[in-house]
Amino acid sequence: MPGPERGRSAGPGLSVGRRVTVLEIADAWLLDPATGREGVGAIRVEGGVITDVRWRRGRSAEPPPILVTAGLADLHAHVREPAGTDVESTATVLAAAARGGFTTVCLMANTQPPTDRSELVTRLRDTARASGSPVRALPYGAVTQGRAGTALAPLAGLATAGAVGFSDDGSPVGHLELLRAAITEAGVLDRVVVEHAEDRSLTEGAEAGEGLPATILGLRGAPPAAEWSAVGTSIAILRQVVREAPADCRPRLHLTHLSTAASIAVVRAAKAEGLPVTCDVTPHHLALHDGWVGGDRRFSWEAIRSPWSGGPSEAAPFDPATRVNPPLRSPADALALVEGLLDGTVDAIATDHAPHRDVDKEVEYGDALPGISGLETCVGLVVATVEAGVLPLATAVAALTLGPWRVLGGPLVGAASPALEVGRAADLVVIDRGERVMVDPAAFASRGRNTPLAGMALPGRVLLTLAEGRVAFMDEALGAGDQTVRIR
Repeated sequence: MPGPERGRSAGPGLSVGRRVTVLEIADAWLLDPATGREGVGAIRVEGGVITDVRWRRGRSAEPPPILVTAGLADLHAHVREPAGTDVESTATVLAAAARGGFTTVCLMANTQPPTDRSELVTRLRDTARASGSPVRALPYGAVTQGRAGTALAPLAGLATAGAVGFSDDGSPVGHLELLRAAITEAGVLDRVVVEHAEDRSLTEGAEAGEGLPATILGLRGAPPAAEWSAVGTSIAILRQVVREAPADCRPRLHLTHLSTAASIAVVRAAKAEGLPVTCDVTPHHLALHDGWVGGDRRFSWEAIRSPWSGGPSEAAPFDPATRVNPPLRSPADALALVEGLLDGTVDAIATDHAPHRDVDKEVEYGDALPGISGLETCVGLVVATVEAGVLPLATAVAALTLGPWRVLGGPLVGAASPALEVGRAADLVVIDRGERVMVDPAAFASRGRNTPLAGMALPGRVLLTLAEGRVAFMDEALGAGDQTVRIR
């Protein structure tokens, strides 16, 4: 086969949104989430449809650097439409998703204004279609009106308009009777309730995670109990709903961005009990830790033997880009999240992409809005976790593909299960794991530049993202090393 044709359009007519005429990738590492099969092989796409998948027999002495797998799905991203398009529009969040290898992105309900009415869900979906991006935008509806926690939003109307679930993320549904009613009604609608687990009576005024780094830095700490106690309470409500649910009700609870070992233990016990609960963790809670607030730039698996205790650091302390909610926790907590992925307690990795303006982040640490712009650095952090031997590649990919699909209810979201299968529209991502990429926020497609990873070299370069056979993103440097990639 001829060598790679370079350039972002990779030939006439292959701009974003256009179907691929022919794509051939040979001698790549293929990973099919549907079957769990992985190995060296080749894949061919014609007219946007996978026409051939060939697996090489025998074992490869060394896996090739080019990885081809199903398109990634993000259960948790924030967009600021319609009032905050200067922070992040639907078009820019979908462009960022595509650059990060995502072909599906779920948009949280804390838009401006929140998606608590059917017409706002419809508007968000229409705006996504108008962007020209083939990335699927799946909006959540709010659980409560205005996300105020005082009255249920019209869940049935939101579901009819296209909401794939319900969440007041950023605000827990503090009124437990409302949470009970929401899980029940959502179960009848075959939708999941996504809960932000936080006891705000324990986190009021908190600036960082409770622990030695926060104490050394003089920051008010949020105790782990603020999360795991709320996790336990939400699960108790779920248990009651399951006991009382009518025959036509399928109650489900998803706990998002869990960050503590104790929270994972509570979910593990609930799953062992057979309760319909799922959870996700973020890349930054897997790879980073509370020492980053003090300037420590080691990853969690590097810091586990000697957590930061106020010694010399690689970076200046109090970087507001490290302020997130829930806060960064200890290295031990981070590795407990990994254990949760390994044993199936954690169902998915979700970015919690939270773009903010510079003016809202470049302030005193405790005044900075919490959140990281995470869509375009997710692959780098996850591949770093795999490279370190902390997480198997297949587990990581499943948490970014099959896990989210299952959490949402599979066919409900209007897409087949993630797979590399002949006859399907090509929904896939091509990643060069052999290349390290310098994180440059100025080059982000997202308007959110807030990341503590700026200037770091992370492994894994997204070369190509195809969503339902159409180009969502194509890197200028398509093709690498001895890999042959032909696009025309």
